[in-house]
Formats: sequence, structure tokens, C-alpha cells
Amino acid sequence: MTSKITGLLIALFWATNAFSQGKQLALTHCQSCHLYPEPALLDKKTWANSVLPNMGLRLGIKDAGKNPYADLDPKEEALLRQAGTYPETPQLSQEAWKQIVDFYVQTAPESPLPQPKHAPILPTLAQFEALEVKVHDKPIPQTSLLKFNPKNGILYVGDAQNELYEVDSLLQLRMAWNVDSPPSAISFPTNAPPRLLTIGSFRPSDQALGKLIVLDTAVANATLYFDAIQRGVDFATADLNQDGQEDVVICHFGNNTGKLAWYESMLPEKEHILLALPGARRVEIRDMNNDKKPDIVVLMAQARESIHIFYNLGKGQFREKLVLQFPPVYGVSYFEFVDFNKDGALDILLTNGDNWDYSAISKNYHGIRLFLNDGKDNFKEAWFYPLYGTSKAVARDFDNDGDLDIAAISFYDDLDRPEQGFLYFSNKGNFQFDVSSTQAAAAGKWLTLEAADIDRDGDTDLVLGSYFHNVGELTKLMFKGILSIPQLLVLKNQHIK
Repeated sequence: MTSKITGLLIALFWATNAFSQGKQLALTHCQSCHLYPEPALLDKKTWANSVLPNMGLRLGIKDAGKNPYADLDPKEEALLRQAGTYPETPQLSQEAWKQIVDFYVQTAPESPLPQPKHAPILPTLAQFEALEVKVHDKPIPQTSLLKFNPKNGILYVGDAQNELYEVDSLLQLRMAWNVDSPPSAISFPTNAPPRLLTIGSFRPSDQALGKLIVLDTAVANATLYFDAIQRGVDFATADLNQDGQEDVVICHFGNNTGKLAWYESMLPEKEHILLALPGARRVEIRDMNNDKKPDIVVLMAQARESIHIFYNLGKGQFREKLVLQFPPVYGVSYFEFVDFNKDGALDILLTNGDNWDYSAISKNYHGIRLFLNDGKDNFKEAWFYPLYGTSKAVARDFDNDGDLDIAAISFYDDLDRPEQGFLYFSNKGNFQFDVSSTQAAAAGKWLTLEAADIDRDGDTDLVLGSYFHNVGELTKLMFKGILSIPQLLVLKNQHIK
């Protein structure tokens, strides 16, 4: 009897020791590329069949017969080999790798964890009138860009089928352009034509096929600023080095490789790389420390999900501060600055819900987050609302009562609750909100969102842009009885009539 107990204790000791070693190895090797992901973030199946095999390839661990370059375009393969994305030599032993795999698979939950309790969603949206809009009568909505120009009252709508449209305040098509690739961002300089960024490849790619061009009234490529942008998704301009010339910051999102860079005088040959990493998702230029110099703030997606501030030291020099960091499966998708508590410091409204990578499951940590600024650019989460697949949220005073309300969209394929593609949060004070939606939101998969006074009546309206990958996704909605599939859903604010 004693020998059996001793044997069990020894087995338990070795199992516990192996478990501890697996966690320590994960802390060492996972954190070499990104923030350590807790096993509970994903279920066992997703870890075992998708995420860990991909991580193994990036550590030089190849399963029998597994070729990381299979089915890749030769140009993509060449870029990955040049970057050393998949090392030929293993970075750790097979035994150590097995301990990491066992740790995650044994510790992770059987199924994705449920969402935390949250405020109920009311089924009516009394303040807004929902209008379905079809632009150019596209059979499959693939909206890649929404941006309103308040100077002329024109809404610019980008389509992933390489087109850009002008829509007026009556929601009528004014003009259309064919462009080289899907439009991803646009800006409206003073006394100059709009500048348009095209992504190059909407699908994941490391090729530099994007462009930054001037949108002339006749053609969309009258002036070319840049023609080798690595999946550009956002840009911002300012006189960063204060030499009297306009500079530009470009988010080269990329895929496995990418960068955040700024360019003196908007010249490609005067490049300054701020971050040599993929995933630069959104950039804002603000004076964060009130020293009268423009600072750069960027949201980074992909593996190293984070927000960085680059404080302008003058003469083209910057000091970096990492202010927020998230695990690599969070799927950060958007941020904007708001002074939510009216203390004079810029707070951060952030969404995370990008689910296009190796773990396309329901994640209870997807949602909308508000981080308050202590006045020294240290940010602490003050509010979270769970929403699967959140792609964007904006804070505006939609009801003109003096505080900020929130509107959010979700790019999530939940046919049982499709109306949760849009949520409206009416601020009741002390981080309490009445949450509502509209059945009209069931008619699309919402990837883009714009908040602006579209009808120019003095209050803030909302425009949602729908995106379907293919006909199959569209058919799913039709089987649910939804036969009218618009490109845009306009929510006209009825607060001011």
C-alpha cells in the first residue's frame, strides 16, 4: 500500500513539475514575440489545432509534412523567407515544445468562456431613423471606407471591388472612380483635393502594392505621392519636424512584416521608421504633453497588440512610450481619443474584436473599452462592455445632453442575434448606459462606421458600411428571411427636427 502511495506521489510530482516547466517555457518563448497569452483565452481545440501549430512554425517546429509556404504566391514566399518568419532551425527542442503544447491544451477550457454579465439590450432605437442605401447597385456589399467631408457635405464610400463613390446629403450618388485597389483611408486638406490611400491587397499580404494619391475631380491618379505601401490602412499629416513642410505618417499594416513610418515633406525617399512591425492599424497626431509639438499615437494590431505614443522631441526626433498592451488574440480594431470624464486629459475609447486570424471563435473579452488618462498619459480601464467581433466604436453627444454617448458596430457572423451588429449606448452618468439596437442592423455585416451630420440638421448621424466576403455569407442572411441587403445603413438622428 505504501509503495502505491509513494508511486502516486512521484507521478504527481513529475506531472506538476512538467506542468510548471511548460508554463515557464511558454513565458520565455511566447513573450519573445508578444504579450504572454493565458491558456483560458482560447479553448483546447483552438489551441491544439490552429494557434499552437502556427506558433510552432514560427519557432522552427514543423509537423511531419507541414510546409508553411504551401499555397503561397511565390512573391509572398520570397518575402517571408527574406524576413525569416519561419526559421529553418528549431528555436527549442521537441521536448520543450511538447511541454508548451501540453501546458496549453491541458489548462485551457473545453469550450470558449461565456461573456460576463452586461446591461440588457433594448430592441428599439427610438432616436434614430434607419434608412437602407444601395450605392451603384452592387450585388455583394464590400464597403472598405466611410468618411464624411464636413466642408462640402459629401460622404466618401470605398468599395473593396476597387471603386470609390461620392454620396451627397440626400444619399444620392454624385460621382464614382475606379482605383487601383480597395480604398482604405482619405483626408481633406485645406484648399486642396482629397488624398486617398489604397490598400493594395485586401487579403493578407506582405507585398507593397498600396498607393497614396490625390483624388482629382476627373481622375483618381493625377498626382502620386507613394506607390509602394505595404497594405496601407491609415495615414495622418502634420509638420512633424516644424520646418514649414507638411510630413506624413503611414500605417503599413502588412501581414507578417510591416512598419509605422513618417516621411519628411511627404517624400518616399525621406523615410523614418518608428516601428518595424506589422499591424499598424490607426494613427493620430496630437499634442499629448502640451509642449506645442505634434506627437504620434498609433494602435498596433497583429501579434504585438498595443498603443504607443511617440513624443516629439523636436528636429525629427521622437521618444516612444508603450501605454497599453494586450494579448495577441485580443484582436484590437480601433481607437479614438475622447475626454470622457471632462478633466482635460485625453482618454482612449478602444475596440477589440478582429477575428480573422487563427482563432475564429467567440471570445468573451471582445468588446468596447474605455481607458481613463491620469493626466500623465497613464491609462487605466474604467469601463468594458462585451460584444463579439467589435470592429469600431465612436463617442459623440448624440442626444445633445452634454455627455458622451457611444455607438459601436460588430463584424460578427451570429445569425441568431444579427441585430447585435450595432449597439447604441445612451450615457446615464457614472459609466452607466442604456443599451439599444435596431432590427435593421440584421441586414448586414458591419465593418465600417462614420459619425457625422450627414443631413446637416445640427445633430450627429451614423452610417454603417457592410462587408461580405462572398456570396455564401450573403446567402446565410437570405435563408434567415433577410432579402434586402444594402451597402449602407444610415441612422438619421431625430433629436433635432
